[in-house]
Amino acid sequence: MPNLLNRLTQAIARLPATKAAPLSATQVAFYGEGRAVWTPRDYGALAREGFQRNAIVHRAVRLVAEAAAAVPLSLGDAAEPHPLTALLARPNRHEGGARLLESLYGHLMVSGNAYLEAISLDGAPREIHALRPDRMRVVPGSDGWPAAYEYSVGGRRLRYDQGGDGVRPILHLTLFHPTDDHYGLSPMEAAAVALDIHNAAGAWNKALLDNAARPSGALVFATAAGNGLSETQFTRLKGELEANYQGAGNAGRPLLLEGGLDWKPLSLSPKDMDFVEAKNGAAREIALAFGVPPLLLGLPGDNTHANYAEANRAFYRQTVIPLVRRTAESLAHWLEPAFGPARLEPDLDAIEALAPERESLWRRVQGAEFLTEEEKREAVGYGVRA
Repeated sequence: MPNLLNRLTQAIARLPATKAAPLSATQVAFYGEGRAVWTPRDYGALAREGFQRNAIVHRAVRLVAEAAAAVPLSLGDAAEPHPLTALLARPNRHEGGARLLESLYGHLMVSGNAYLEAISLDGAPREIHALRPDRMRVVPGSDGWPAAYEYSVGGRRLRYDQGGDGVRPILHLTLFHPTDDHYGLSPMEAAAVALDIHNAAGAWNKALLDNAARPSGALVFATAAGNGLSETQFTRLKGELEANYQGAGNAGRPLLLEGGLDWKPLSLSPKDMDFVEAKNGAAREIALAFGVPPLLLGLPGDNTHANYAEANRAFYRQTVIPLVRRTAESLAHWLEPAFGPARLEPDLDAIEALAPERESLWRRVQGAEFLTEEEKREAVGYGVRA
């Protein structure tokens, strides 16, 4: 919004300095409300306005990505070590498996899309790299399925054809999108309105501190005949406003008006608009879109130890584990031409948040006297001993 002094200067400059005005005339410097401006639904804007500038989105994305990347992947009953798990543990020379998967899940949360590139030698994948979604474009074939992918960077374009035998060069992971055949829907896009509200509330509070907590309104000049503002009066008024009422150091200082000046507020005060509750409500909607319990993001609520433990278990059961299972299945299917059929699964026993569930299961199985030792092992997921 234009600065108060600039608007005042423009309004006064248009007035005759010496010509008398009618007794009933008033001169108004108006501060109107602008229309809402929403964040564009593209990867760059969502990453910038969400992950980079919003603490709730930043924490939600990191919480999902880091928790999912920390879940170990195993090959079920397959003997260890296995070339597939070895590749996933060290996918390339520059990063380990956890870092690659964290980038993969982060791209999914921000963009709704994630891409992995397989670099093969003699038909076997030797390295896997995560590619940025904003640089990738799907090239559909005649049957509607992706025939190739084009990756653009530094003014150059690289095409990855998806035909042929062996491991395809690109694995494209998406989140469900009801109206797009090729690209996924980001949780951030579903929560974009709440994201804009949360950012706008923070920007409003920051602007209030910078601009002495002045709401939008109008300065009304009730002029009488022969009583117009002279150049000297205007200069003095402008200097007093700049020196005494501008900046955070003058926040809350009452405005002293003279010579027929009157301040008419034209918008609700921050107290009336209750920005704290508006921000909390928007933050809860953002957390809902990402599948993160608000309690884990430090939002107000029932902040007790028992509730936190339950929220953590719900977070893993409803958000993290389904995401990891779906990703593991896609990875195994993608790499199957090189390593053969494999059942890649998350190792739930390694998740500390689910320890109470495992303890309860073991206690129930141990008390089941009608089960044999081998049946008990199979019931808790360890399988029958060879």
